[in-house]
Amino acid sequence: MKRLLTTFCAALISMLVFAQSNDPILGKWQNPSGEGRIEIYKKGEKYYGKLYWIKDAAKKDTKNPDESLRKRNIQGLEILTNFTKKGNTYEGGEIYDPKSGKTYSCKMTLKNNDALDIRGYIGISLLGRSETWKRIQ
Repeated sequence: MKRLLTTFCAALISMLVFAQSNDPILGKWQNPSGEGRIEIYKKGEKYYGKLYWIKDAAKKDTKNPDESLRKRNIQGLEILTNFTKKGNTYEGGEIYDPKSGKTYSCKMTLKNNDALDIRGYIGISLLGRSETWKRIQ
């Protein structure tokens, strides 16, 4: 019985590791300027991203339209929310830009395992801005 339980636990751990490695967007990414690093993770069936490191760790969210949030640190903010995977594209989510205090619709496209195209836009994706993040881990 002990051996069966050990085998079952090992198989379960292997499946969990395989499931995570089967999702190449998960992990840590750096923006093009090198000022910020974002960790993308999954909650349920949705994808999120947290700004886990910035050059100026003491910087506050002073541009936030909600005055009560302006004293919080930018480092640690969840800036990517509610993305759904469709092939190599992750869509239906939003990105928060702490430099402007604005939230935009967003689409992310995995170019390869080391490059992630981020497109923030208002309305339709033709009206927006893109940048490419690079994997750091």
